[in-house]
Amino acid sequence: MMCAGKKSYFAAAVCILTVTSLLTVSYLKLQILSHYPKVIQEGRRCRGEIANSTITALKGNKTFIISPYFDDRESKVTRLIGIVHHEDVKQLYCWFCCQPNGKIYVSKAKIDVHSDRFGFPYGAADIVCLEPENCDPNHVSVHQSPHGNIDQLPRFEIKNRKAETFSVDFTVCISAMFGNYNNVLQFIQSMEMYKILGVQKVVIYKNNCSHLMEKVLKFYIEEGTVEIIPWPINSHLKVSSEWRFMQDGTHIGYYGQITALNDCIYRNMERSKFVVLNDADEIILPLKHPDWKTMMNSLQEKNPGTSVFLFENHIFPETVSTPMFNISFWNTVPGVNILQHVYREPDRKDVINPRKMIVDPRKVIQTSVHSVLRAYGNSVNVPMDVALIYHCRKALQSDLPRQSLIRDTTLWRYNSSLIMNVNKVLSQTKLKSET
Repeated sequence: MMCAGKKSYFAAAVCILTVTSLLTVSYLKLQILSHYPKVIQEGRRCRGEIANSTITALKGNKTFIISPYFDDRESKVTRLIGIVHHEDVKQLYCWFCCQPNGKIYVSKAKIDVHSDRFGFPYGAADIVCLEPENCDPNHVSVHQSPHGNIDQLPRFEIKNRKAETFSVDFTVCISAMFGNYNNVLQFIQSMEMYKILGVQKVVIYKNNCSHLMEKVLKFYIEEGTVEIIPWPINSHLKVSSEWRFMQDGTHIGYYGQITALNDCIYRNMERSKFVVLNDADEIILPLKHPDWKTMMNSLQEKNPGTSVFLFENHIFPETVSTPMFNISFWNTVPGVNILQHVYREPDRKDVINPRKMIVDPRKVIQTSVHSVLRAYGNSVNVPMDVALIYHCRKALQSDLPRQSLIRDTTLWRYNSSLIMNVNKVLSQTKLKSET
């Protein structure tokens, strides 16, 4: 009897497990099927107004669309970079209008809020929709319902539809220029250092800056180096200049920096071999190589299969200076002269220095500020004897005496070219006469 009882219990357990597995598989199949595009209308022309703003608010939905991108790395999907309320946005649908047959497909979106939200109620999100099989839509609309009138929905152009050959090797993404930014001299020096190191394009998500800074940006736009992405995020959300939520009623941290970084990666995925994620006061300085191209060739050779290279940040306090390179032509220009700041703070015990990145944009799925969240391929920390981030800003260890700082003149290797190039920009923009 005991044996029979054990057999019965075993059979029952197997039966329960089998039924549970079948139900789980059926549920997963239904979930997958629910995301497949379905035809809801035929014989229509796409008449919705095309969205031209960088940030577009969906009506009454706590959802903001930045831009959609075609992504076929795993399956044929449209991936919209956006901002959503992490609790209140539960359901979204992509509306695809396929021409010339006029069929309108609706596809249920997968809403993937990025994990690095830092406590704020709104965060960067990927809104991912499967595309119709027999259609390569050029535009998509987003709605909270599978029912409605597509003519009343804004249409967004799907970027990256056509694969391109790389037009540049390095693109720098500066994620948020805000606070009436006026550090003009250091910005020009950073831009000229980027160009010396091999950068062809700098993409700036601009919220606001000073009149003088506008003039400098205009110069670099006309030169072809800078691309400005308007970033009026404070017109839509209460923004914080802090990265961590302080229970102060704000909606999103650091002017939506993470959303801008993700958009910049996808925006440059087909046109730049590498994307560099850093701020305007940060410069990745090679110690063993003359420029970034030779440095990255070496790093890739030594680290096959790596798509993310992380560089250690080091603070060069703007309060500690040297009389060297006190150039009178520069003294009337607002901002810091980086050539006079060659003392860096030592490492702090039990504190890990943050890192910034050079990435292969085709291998990145989601990024945060100091690391990628999801990517194909490996990430590697670049040793400090290969390169470091020169970061001239307010001191983090302000109590340290000068003799405790480390004199590091790596930047001076580029001083001749840098001085000549900065002088050229100041002359051409005629900043000296206005300050």
